[in-house]
Amino acid sequence: MQLDIRPVTPDRWADLTELAGERGFMSGCWCMWWRLSSREFQTGAAETRRAGLRDLVDRGAKPGLLAYQDGSPIGWVAVAPRSEYPRLERSTKLHPVDDEPVWAISCFYVHRAYRRKGVTEALVGAAVEHAAAQGAEQVEAYPIDTSGNRRPGGDLFTGTLTSFLTAGFIEVARRGGRPIVRKNLR
Repeated sequence: MQLDIRPVTPDRWADLTELAGERGFMSGCWCMWWRLSSREFQTGAAETRRAGLRDLVDRGAKPGLLAYQDGSPIGWVAVAPRSEYPRLERSTKLHPVDDEPVWAISCFYVHRAYRRKGVTEALVGAAVEHAAAQGAEQVEAYPIDTSGNRRPGGDLFTGTLTSFLTAGFIEVARRGGRPIVRKNLR
């Protein structure tokens, strides 16, 4: 499958909203889950989260990448410096392993017609390249260890452990059964 993967910019906002749909990906999160406190997320409406993501894009932050197949958006990955995800910082399972500055791959969404076709793996590679181009020395992720068992797509929004290990990440911690993986770019 030939994919064209590009950072989200203001001129690609319509493509992002087309992929996210009316529901804002699967849960109305608009990929703001890791960027907001629990209280902010619970009290804000999906439209507020959409506006928050739109504001990031309009300010030139490039909070993620879109994968295109034949000109249509089919996949999304959120990637940014970990410091932009305060919920990760406070998480009991996913809090920092050390004081190293890292970029984080925090979220995926792949259109259901393109799942299990290598889109996530392509997005992992593109996210690593994007982070490296922005000066990142390490990239971290928080995948689900399926141990070979199938899980519903909604459970896998942070990716699968296998996808990251295949891309050269190594497990650096595991808390409460949740792996934290890293790839050194130095």
